Amino acid sequence: MYFPYLRGRQFELIALRELIEKDLIGKKIIPVLEPIKPTSTLAKTLAICSEKKHLHALVVNPAVGEFVSKIKEKDRNSDVAVNEIYNDLESEFLIRAYIIKHGISKSLLKRTDLEKLMIINPKRDCMEEYLKVYDTIEPSYTLLPDDRTFSRKAPKSKIMFEDRFSKAAKNADYSKNIDEFFSEDHLYYADEGFKGFSDYTIVGAEYTESGFAPLAVAIHIVYFDENKVLRVHHFVSESNDDYDDPAGKFGEALAKLVQWVANNDVPKTMGLQAFLDCYEEGKYPGLGTVKKYSIMHHLELMNMFLEGEI
Repeated sequence: MYFPYLRGRQFELIALRELIEKDLIGKKIIPVLEPIKPTSTLAKTLAICSEKKHLHALVVNPAVGEFVSKIKEKDRNSDVAVNEIYNDLESEFLIRAYIIKHGISKSLLKRTDLEKLMIINPKRDCMEEYLKVYDTIEPSYTLLPDDRTFSRKAPKSKIMFEDRFSKAAKNADYSKNIDEFFSEDHLYYADEGFKGFSDYTIVGAEYTESGFAPLAVAIHIVYFDENKVLRVHHFVSESNDDYDDPAGKFGEALAKLVQWVANNDVPKTMGLQAFLDCYEEGKYPGLGTVKKYSIMHHLELMNMFLEGEI
């Protein structure tokens, strides 16, 4: 099973929602959402997952953003999004996810509503807290680094959790290595004793509060090679000396993508087809939507693999 870890930004949420709405990802993919703040986009995405009876996990103690400070019980009557998020917490298709940190085990053990539980333990220095949880609770899933120290002490529910995207310092740097290895986790996770695998898709683990105008535009497309190894190809604009004309830069990167697709056997996912449509129509959808299309392609491609379609 695949557990894509999404940070809850607007276009990441919309990417997931559109795929769920169109039944383009199945039950072998359980998305994990670490929310940034309680927005209507988050509320609608959670609602769609529940309506479609699709298991999804929500991190209720996120390590980034301002979700915890803004989702207050007192706001349920005054904030529509907050109320809808609280309602989804009661959904039979939602898994409560907790990031292990100092002091979390005590608060977790006091809860009585943990029929479905996911534990996320990204740091070795929280091992003591991590082990305390399992004294009395058996989580449905545990996301862990691919690390023997964790694995040998983990319960049967362990999921391999790694950041597989090699983040460049700036977009122009992707042109130095336009095609690179991404992951083999989908091939070997079961052999290594894991029940599934998880990553940050083509976004990566790094989190920043706000975006900025890039000098270069880069499009990231994952694909399977002849051995079913997952690789990523980067398509980078050429006119990268200033911040002007992002639409033109996108067009340069897009032209490279279209040529590459014509010369390679890559499944035409909904996300990839959206890029091809932009080229045919001469349309610039904005950088947020560019990321959305790449995420959609990644998730749908992984679903095809897990369902035995490729």
